[in-house]
Amino acid sequence: MSTDFNQELQDRLVHYAAIDSQSDADSPSAPSTEIQFDMLNLLKTELNEIGAQDVTLTDYGVVLATIPGTVPGPTIGFLAHVDTAPQFNATGVKPRVIKGYNGGDITFPDDPELVLSPTEHPYLATKQGHDLITASGATLLGADDKAGVSIIMTMARHLLNNPDIQRGPIRIAFTPDEEIGRGVGPQLPKDLGADFAYTLDGSDVGEIEYESFSADGAVVTITGVSIHPGWAKEKLVNAIHLASKIVQTLPQATMTPETTDGREGFIHATDMTGGSSEMKLKFILRDFEMEGLEAKGELLCQVCAAVQASEPRASITCEITPQYRNMRYWLEKNMAPVKLAHAATKAQGIEPVSIPIRGGTDGSRLTEFGVPTPNIFTGMQCIHGPKEWISVQDMATATDVCLSVVQLAAEK
Repeated sequence: MSTDFNQELQDRLVHYAAIDSQSDADSPSAPSTEIQFDMLNLLKTELNEIGAQDVTLTDYGVVLATIPGTVPGPTIGFLAHVDTAPQFNATGVKPRVIKGYNGGDITFPDDPELVLSPTEHPYLATKQGHDLITASGATLLGADDKAGVSIIMTMARHLLNNPDIQRGPIRIAFTPDEEIGRGVGPQLPKDLGADFAYTLDGSDVGEIEYESFSADGAVVTITGVSIHPGWAKEKLVNAIHLASKIVQTLPQATMTPETTDGREGFIHATDMTGGSSEMKLKFILRDFEMEGLEAKGELLCQVCAAVQASEPRASITCEITPQYRNMRYWLEKNMAPVKLAHAATKAQGIEPVSIPIRGGTDGSRLTEFGVPTPNIFTGMQCIHGPKEWISVQDMATATDVCLSVVQLAAEK
């Protein structure tokens, strides 16, 4: 497509990224943080301003809107999440634009020792001449997934301003709490009202993903025996020591995120909190197949049982909770949305690539709930950390692919 979306996409992402909207897995509320409403309310206002219909902010924190169709056709959903990852500082994000990237190392004003190098990140080496957006070195950027938000908003404005473009009905959803696995509840599929949908939450140009991890979360609680340390001999049971023993007994050279790739799953210790009387350990369990996921849960439980047996005066519990499942289990039975996205990518002169996501998206849950939802690239790179960056031109390509999806679906 010939339309130049670069400036709009740049302006939107710079604006959105500066808004703190981090989620919090320890919060029971929905959304998990009040600050996410700063993004949700802004998007509700902007959708009304560009002329979208049925603009709603639901009581569970999702912004929904309609772009009316101009021809009969399936209703297509487009989704992105407004929250940013809790793993790294996301307060005080200062987005900056690097115009016409020269191909060299990128440094950061708020952390002069931090370097983003094309030698270390080969994808960066392919973006010479592009306009890049990064943060300042002290925070993540939040392109995950405010790039997706920017792309969907740019597409929506373009379609509403160009009623001559043939399209079926389009539904838009901006969700909270995706980063903590709570972005899609059982009510959303009905409220979205789409025949199929796409999340805009992928990375490299050309990636159309329809396979994700299956995921469980685990909380291990260790209760020791507390007593004054001066009188503790043969009485004190230190929960910290038992927690450390559990972590050390689990595989270290294999089955951790830093030792696995491709189709290998992992057990990842994410949090250790507490004191000598009680400790809580949090884990995420990941595998592409249910058998592998269940085996990892059984291994964690076995380790807890073994440490419990070594100290019967303590109490050790392991609670495993399902999070999301591999979207492939459902999409392989209905590959039409994937094939449509492949065709739309090829229409932009790009060869589509479908590789498993070593993570999950809102599409994982939405697909499980009955709305087939593959994932489309945005260009985001080095997410969840201070080196996060994205090419404006990659975002523009993703916008063109989304518009091609809409037009190809209308033609069919």
